Amino acid sequence: MNQHISSTAKIGENTVIGVNAVILDDVKIGENCLIGNNVVIHAGSEIGDNVRIDDNTVIGKKPLSSPRSIFKVPECLEPARIGSFCQIGANVVIYVQCEIGERNLIADLATIRENVTIGDLNIIGRNVAIENYVTIGSRNKFETNCYITAYSEVADYCFVAPCVATSNDNYMARDPERFNHFKGVTMKTGSRIGVNATILPGKVIEEDGVVAGGAVVSRDVPAQKIVLGSPAKPLREVPEAQLLKNNLDKK
Repeated sequence: MNQHISSTAKIGENTVIGVNAVILDDVKIGENCLIGNNVVIHAGSEIGDNVRIDDNTVIGKKPLSSPRSIFKVPECLEPARIGSFCQIGANVVIYVQCEIGERNLIADLATIRENVTIGDLNIIGRNVAIENYVTIGSRNKFETNCYITAYSEVADYCFVAPCVATSNDNYMARDPERFNHFKGVTMKTGSRIGVNATILPGKVIEEDGVVAGGAVVSRDVPAQKIVLGSPAKPLREVPEAQLLKNNLDKK
């Protein structure tokens, strides 16, 4: 079988590694893992036990840096770390200096940039993009093609529907003053965003707040309120049956 496995890599018992896989120096892979074909795991990356990584996925990729990039890539970045029982689909790219907890599902074509921390039991759907400097808690769901911009914070039990777009730069790359104001979305516990909504920079969605599909959020969303429209305005209270406190046993 054609593989490149560094002599300094540590592979746990009962781990299966596919054709053309590349496992570089000082990688640690736990027991009972399934590593697909053409997977590349960069130096120092750590993979827990019982992890599945599908074909053509890259773990621990270093970011590129253009001369026009506003933030330069540090020379020293910590290796990527992936917790036990995660499932990672095909053609996923997880960058260096990512901390990913246990039992996460990361579907095909997803991208998770450097300096991202993710808790446990999240679902990150197909072709989701999570940019750098993002913190995500546990038990969240990010559906197909949604975009989580840099400098965002997502708590626990949040929901982001397909094609949601978030943003972090009100100055749209003009005026040096923008460097003082970069901020993505803040989603408090149990907040939800509907399909194809747009969240403008720095907005906060409070606990159990709901953004309706297609809304453009230019103001913070109050707790337990549904906002609708462009610009989004409060519509009504979130129904009692949909509040997080009444759904925890269903998660």
